[in-house]
Amino acid sequence: MKPPGRPVREKFSFKPTWPKRRGEPPPLGAAAQPRGFSGIRLSVGDDLEAVAEFFAALPPKSGAAGAERLSVLALSGGGAGGAFGAGALVGLTRTGARPAFDMVTGVSTGALIAPFAFVGSDWDHRLTDAYTGGHVAGVLGLAGVRPGQALYPSDRLTALVTRYVDAAMLEAIATAHAEGRRLFVATANLDAQTTSIWDMGAIATQGGPHALALFADVLVASASLPGIFPPTMIQVEWGGQTFEEMHVDGGAISPLFVVPEPMILKRAQHWKVSAVDVYALVNTTLHPYPRTTPVGALPVLVRSFELMLRSSYRSALRAVAAFCEINGFELKTASVPSDFGGMSMLRFDRSIMSRMYDKGVALAEAGELWGPPP
Repeated sequence: MKPPGRPVREKFSFKPTWPKRRGEPPPLGAAAQPRGFSGIRLSVGDDLEAVAEFFAALPPKSGAAGAERLSVLALSGGGAGGAFGAGALVGLTRTGARPAFDMVTGVSTGALIAPFAFVGSDWDHRLTDAYTGGHVAGVLGLAGVRPGQALYPSDRLTALVTRYVDAAMLEAIATAHAEGRRLFVATANLDAQTTSIWDMGAIATQGGPHALALFADVLVASASLPGIFPPTMIQVEWGGQTFEEMHVDGGAISPLFVVPEPMILKRAQHWKVSAVDVYALVNTTLHPYPRTTPVGALPVLVRSFELMLRSSYRSALRAVAAFCEINGFELKTASVPSDFGGMSMLRFDRSIMSRMYDKGVALAEAGELWGPPP
């Protein structure tokens, strides 16, 4: 396989993800899958036994190169705060302290980082360009707002994803998947109101334009914050019929995950190793940022939304901490420093994102990135 070169623009086309009229979703409880694929995702519902059985078949076999200790990286959402997570990974590379992660999970902007974290340090230049090269600011800046079904048209986020995700990346992911490593991305199925966890390595293994298109669709869906980006429509089949599911930002249900929610308070008996290191990289600030809120519908709405998001991230991190405590796993966490607490994580400004990227690099290089849960 050729080493990754410059990011390439997409060489395949996508159908519009927001049609004027949509197809019907599959019946409740139907085990629907995208056409040509099987066993590539878990729909997290109330059936704990089914969830445990499906998920148990997916995690790593015995760790990288047969090691007895697994390294798991969980990447959260956070919008522009993903620049911090990107910098943190690059900083770990520079110090030689970056694990070869056996399992990587991602949600929202964390889903966009996850493939790079999974394939390794050789792809750091592409990850850096994605968050500091100005492409995000150019496409998602205020000048790009086109109010309609959402603030930005459906092709904006797709253009960013397909700029950096190509056949070479899918080949690298498929190779790692064959070695027993796993890459998972979460989306929110808005019709069923459940989390879908996608096995991205299984998708990559199939190869070809169809797999590349689905891979990109899942990333776009996971990062499609409702109201900011339109939902992603994914066609699925069940019982010989075609249906259409509406997927949005995975953070709408699960802003950070290591295992599906029904398994949080269960023992991870499927990991047959002596120890597990869990790294939770949170791409937003977790500490309150007190300030006077102006009287008005919009300021109150924005501040309330920020409070709700921060609370959901802290709750998700506590759930991960509980899972690790139950199983005796070591948990290390990192989050965007409080220095950036007054900045909107939806402001895709190149200079601010570069500052967050540099902060992530600096903390990693200084050995000050990871700590206990806040």
